[in-house]
Amino acid sequence: MKLFAIFGDPVAHSRSPLMHNSVFKHLNYKACYTRVHLTDGSKLKETFFSLSLSGANITVPHKEAAYEACDEVRGFAKKVGVVNTIVNENGKLIGYNTDADGFMFAIKEFGAIKNILVLGAGGTAKALCARFMEDGIKVSVLNRSQNKLAYFKELGCECFGWEDFELKKYDLVVNTTSAGLKDEELPCPSGLLENILDNSSFAADAIYGKVTPFLKLANSKSITSKDGADMLLAQGILANELMVKNELKTEDIKNYMSKSFEL
Repeated sequence: MKLFAIFGDPVAHSRSPLMHNSVFKHLNYKACYTRVHLTDGSKLKETFFSLSLSGANITVPHKEAAYEACDEVRGFAKKVGVVNTIVNENGKLIGYNTDADGFMFAIKEFGAIKNILVLGAGGTAKALCARFMEDGIKVSVLNRSQNKLAYFKELGCECFGWEDFELKKYDLVVNTTSAGLKDEELPCPSGLLENILDNSSFAADAIYGKVTPFLKLANSKSITSKDGADMLLAQGILANELMVKNELKTEDIKNYMSKSFEL
């Protein structure tokens, strides 16, 4: 029996166990998936091995710590320095990132997106911005302060703190912060966010399972919006493929993981 887990702080809200266990149960794959509440990201590696895990997903705020914990990082994760999926290969931790491709899948229904404003500057923002830039999308980043924006400036994004923000028109505004996850906070001051949404066509939140204050405000302005459920599903399918080392068919994973959202 293989054991998988998701690490995060908070993590009690995570749907990942439902998603992955639905796949394992219906496809008779001998594995179980659980949650691990981890407050100190530097303890990720030792916790992983102490639990004898075969693989794990990483959520906020530990995606950059997960990168540091890996013995080897592959694919897109290597480019952005952010890991959300870890696989145990013969005692070595191999890191991947499935967030970015998951998000690209989620926003397909918005049509052609040429200009995006990203709120926040954490691990999720890094992965998404790098992926947007790969597709030739113009990206702006807004964070509370300037001290976390060096990566984004180097990437070629237009960067702002709350104090020096210059309002423009955006096809899509994305909240990657944890604001609204376990509180009723907005990702930036209300007056600033009102102006941003008044100049945006679509809104998306990486948080799923609840209508965050960010999405409530977008909905009040009749802006087409979505939470992170589709992103969660898409990245989950990719992560499951990696963790079971392609022993299961993608269509089967998608089928039973989708069904878990009905629970």
